[in-house]
Amino acid sequence: MHQGYFITGIGTGIGKTVVSAVITEKLKADYWKPVQSGDLDASDSMSVGALISNNRTQIHPEIYRLNTPLSPHQSAAIDGVEIELDGFSLPQTQNRLVVEGAGGLMVPLAEKLLITDLIRHLNLPVILVSRHYLGSINHTLLSWHFLKEQEIPVRGIIFNGPENHESKRYILQYTALELLGELPELDQIDAKIISELGANITLT
Repeated sequence: MHQGYFITGIGTGIGKTVVSAVITEKLKADYWKPVQSGDLDASDSMSVGALISNNRTQIHPEIYRLNTPLSPHQSAAIDGVEIELDGFSLPQTQNRLVVEGAGGLMVPLAEKLLITDLIRHLNLPVILVSRHYLGSINHTLLSWHFLKEQEIPVRGIIFNGPENHESKRYILQYTALELLGELPELDQIDAKIISELGANITLT
């Protein structure tokens, strides 16, 4: 198995890119976002690149750069592109690799192709990113259960944003996932803060 992690989340907008940047900087790993849907002038790859301060990390180019900020399958259709699993292969690197997904586990890339299929294809363990909100226990447990059902190895879970001790307690006791860290709600984000937040993550 390739030395790296696939960062996925319980939904969209829960902080995968910030978590990816923190892990990338802490491990001095390479970063790769295989599919970027929309915001091509302010992509996740560009955001992570701007937040990294070590001199080892390499940002690998996306395989698919889609113009419209919609589900990748819809954005690809608008661009006249068909996303195919065979189009994906891990970047060549001797470094560890942080791969950031798009949205959650069942985000469609094509008619019969989900993010989960891409995770299996790349053969990387998952780090699940959760964020506390009303309904997040349900979304987190569903994501965990689906990963388990699909026999995808999960390295652990990271909580991002405001604290909720009861939600965290319930999720951890129910899933028995390893808690890899917690990141606070951030009013601002820069390379110094991203570097400092590495202390919150237990990965080595």
